[in-house]
Amino acid sequence: MTTLFVRHTVSDYKAWRKGYDAFAPTQKAKGVKAESVYQAADNPNDITVTHDFASVADAQAFIKSPDLKKAMEGAGVVGAPTIWITNKA
Repeated sequence: MTTLFVRHTVSDYKAWRKGYDAFAPTQKAKGVKAESVYQAADNPNDITVTHDFASVADAQAFIKSPDLKKAMEGAGVVGAPTIWITNKA
């Protein structure tokens, strides 16, 4: 199992969440097996998202997707996200 972590700041969590939820069908089509959303305890606009994939290649293809970039911009992501990919040990 491969997990993709994405941390970013959003301009408005509620608006971002609507965009994130609307992107769910595309996530599934691009190989997302499970996902979770976390907010920093001291800043609700500091978001960390996890997405599980079958492989590193699937996760890498997802983060390179123009659809993902467009969705993130439309949902109000501010600045560049911090992204890392892990394999379950």
